[in-house]
Amino acid sequence: MYGFARRLSVSIALAATALTGTVTPASAQIPYLQLPTSEPKYAAIVMDATTGEVLYDKRADSPRYPASITKVMTLYLTFEQLASGKLQLDDPVIISPRAAAQPPTKIGLRAGETISVRDAMSALATKSANDIAVALAEKIGGSESRFAALMTLRARELGMLNTHFANASGLPDSRQISTAHDIAILSRAIMRDYPQYYSLFSTQEFAFRGQTIRNHNRLLGKVPGVDGIKTGFTNASGYNIAVSGVQDGRRLITVVLGGSSGRARDNNAEQLLLTGFDVARRRDRGEHIELATAFDAPRMGPYVTRSTAQGDRDEKNMVTLVKPKTQAAVQAVSKPKKPAGEWTVQVGAFKTRKEANQQLSLVAKRFDYFDAGKREANKSGDFYRARFEGLSERQAKDGCKAVKAKKMPCMVVSPA
Repeated sequence: MYGFARRLSVSIALAATALTGTVTPASAQIPYLQLPTSEPKYAAIVMDATTGEVLYDKRADSPRYPASITKVMTLYLTFEQLASGKLQLDDPVIISPRAAAQPPTKIGLRAGETISVRDAMSALATKSANDIAVALAEKIGGSESRFAALMTLRARELGMLNTHFANASGLPDSRQISTAHDIAILSRAIMRDYPQYYSLFSTQEFAFRGQTIRNHNRLLGKVPGVDGIKTGFTNASGYNIAVSGVQDGRRLITVVLGGSSGRARDNNAEQLLLTGFDVARRRDRGEHIELATAFDAPRMGPYVTRSTAQGDRDEKNMVTLVKPKTQAAVQAVSKPKKPAGEWTVQVGAFKTRKEANQQLSLVAKRFDYFDAGKREANKSGDFYRARFEGLSERQAKDGCKAVKAKKMPCMVVSPA
């Protein structure tokens, strides 16, 4: 998978050269990709939905306002209630005066009216209705503030370590913070944990009391394979989107935050997603791309290609193909095994034991720091914690550092 990540970064570099007029080799043509990295609110990430590995990121761990993408977590907790039997699809959701008073976008029901859980979920996924988000939060949590606390708690359990929720809708609140990386983690979790409800995010329109309500996600029906997930906007956040799709059996997640307009955001997300799929296909064909890039970390550009077929060489612009933070992880190869100890490393929390064990196998295969550890997938509350136990302090800390460098969730648990 590292090869895929490396080639995705390389291909993004190649695409960016098209903007500067540099001609790329014929064998390296890909969709042209514009990266608005000079925009201060901009952040982006591309993640493999199967493994959780980050294939590309720009400011992905920088704090941003999630806006209405917040409602993905509101729906996650709703799906959780349905799966546990605490809610039924036909249960009524009462619109309180506070819910009815929310600003648009909203359905516009009056205080005292009701909506079914089924329709409430559709209203969130398509209309991004703020009044319905508050009403659902009050039904599940008793109050929106208590529900927001549950949202934040669940975010921590999912590995969204830089996220805090203050409301269920995403309306402006300086305390409501997330990152592109955390939103990708949430997007992956909701399709992994509740596949029976994920199709809700692909609904392009639904009928409600004589209204035809259309989805705000304009990439649905436009980009082949795209089947979700959510848009968002406030003046403070800019234009946000989390989008996922499948091509050739591979699912990718792309998050773009802080777009300057809805069209710019959509175009950027589409190009990132298509570039990821294009690189995956070329990797599967065994294709290799040779180039050198001039990498300016604060600005990410410009890029200069090198055609090895013609023997061109520009020593001034020759630098590593891997960003420094990723290079450190790549160089972290096998370490001498340490004596077993009492330290623990947690690499995720999952709804089923099977998924926890799958994550343990994936991490163990890619990182040999945990060879001496005992794999455990024990249930705690509603989740199975994927843990390596019986590690030395050095194994736990060095191993977790290497895992995090690959943008995968990891937490060191010291002895009690």
